[in-house]
Order: sequence, then C-alpha cells, then structure tokens
Amino acid sequence: MAAANKINIEVFTPALIFSVLSGKNFNLAEFYSLAFGAALVVLGSGLLAWPVARLMNFDVKTFVPPAMFTNSGNMGLPLALFAFGETALPAAIMLFIVENTLHFTVGMKMINRQASLVEILRLPMVLATFAGLLVSLMAIEIPSVVLQPIDMIGQVAIPLMLFSLGVRLLNIDYRDWKIGLTSALVTPISGVLIAIVFLALVELPKDQLALFLLFSVLPPAVLNFMIAEKFNQEPARVASIVMIGNLGSIVSIPLILLFVLISA
Repeated sequence: MAAANKINIEVFTPALIFSVLSGKNFNLAEFYSLAFGAALVVLGSGLLAWPVARLMNFDVKTFVPPAMFTNSGNMGLPLALFAFGETALPAAIMLFIVENTLHFTVGMKMINRQASLVEILRLPMVLATFAGLLVSLMAIEIPSVVLQPIDMIGQVAIPLMLFSLGVRLLNIDYRDWKIGLTSALVTPISGVLIAIVFLALVELPKDQLALFLLFSVLPPAVLNFMIAEKFNQEPARVASIVMIGNLGSIVSIPLILLFVLISA
C-alpha cells in the first residue's frame, strides 16, 4: 500500500481539504474563541497523554499524536451535519481547519524531528489548507467546472484511507491491544477535561458549545496511521490505536451527543 498511501497523502487528501475549505463561505471572525479552544484541546490532550505514555512505557511518538489529532474531518463534519443541521457546518469546518493545520505542522514535527519548517510548509496538505483558507477569506468564486473535479478527486481520500487501514489490520499483532485500549480511554477523557477547563473560562454560543464538546471526544484520525506508515513509526501499533479508538467512540460519542442535545 506504500504507493497508494503516497498518492492519497499528496493528491487525494489535499483535494478533499481544499474542496471542504473553499466550498463553504463563512465569517472566520465569528469563530476565534472556538478556534482557540480547539487548539487548546489538541495541544492539551498531548500534554495529558505524554505522561501516560511514559508511565506505560509506550513510544511517545506512537501514543501521543493519535490522542491529539482526531477524526474532525470524515467523522466530525458528518456528525455535525446530522446532529445539528446545515447551520452547524461553518463551526464544524473551523474545528476541522484547526485540527488539520496542527496535525500537519506540529504533528509532522513530532513524528519527524528532522523536518524543517520549509519542508512542512511545502507539504501538499498544508498548501491545500492555506489555499482553501485564502479562497474562503477572500470570498473567491471558483467555477464549478474547476471545483467539481477537485471535489470528486477528494472523495477518493476517505475510502482509500479506510482500505489502507484494513490492509494493515490484516497483519496486526493483537498483542498491541493494550496500547489501543489505553488510547481509547485517554483520548476522549483528556479531550473533554481540557474542554471543561476552557469552558469554565470562556463562554461559547450554545451551537458552538455543542460542537466543541463533540470535537473533544472524537476518536483518533485514520491519518495518524497513514503518517505512521510514511515514517515507519510503529504503524501496526498506531493501527491498533485507531481501530480500538474508533470502536470506543461507539460509547463516547452517543453519550456526549445525548448530553448536548438534552441540555440544549
């Protein structure tokens, strides 16, 4: 799957990112507090996961990034749409922007310490994020004859991510269940703890509050596995973390949705 993963990281996923960011026009100024809170959840989750990794003798570069970088795209966006409606998408996209940008800057540096800032900024996913934000900020109208093919190319990314993960799971060593289960507990707990601390200090509008809490308990993103595969950072163990973490979200996500919908 090396060739398929390379194409997905450099072509399909950047196309998906650009189509999502450029396809929705919204006022970024409305979401500054939400964006700041999202960044705190991502970075704070890493700070809480780090001592757990040391305590359990897990490789920090294997355990910490999946706890930080969660499924805000292919899981977060559909959940926002189906649970809260079309009006929730701008805030959900803002959360996706923050997580994705941190993943391919801070997260990439964590995995590959030798990566320079120039190398990080030249990554197709980072370029696609900046290009999409520029289009959104400047309200540039992209002709559908251009945007539609980009969107179609981007639609390949998520199924191919899942297929690639499935191939890796064929050879998974189930002795890695311990790190996967630990991550499945640490990821939502650390996220929601940071979210509670932030909400005690900053008041968010009700619609943003619900999405923010949902964002805090999302499971590890499949992209964590793809990056681990790219840099040979224990990809089998990261696959276990992603698989078991997403299974664990069957419990955590309904619980948080029940809470926010009842309290709304």
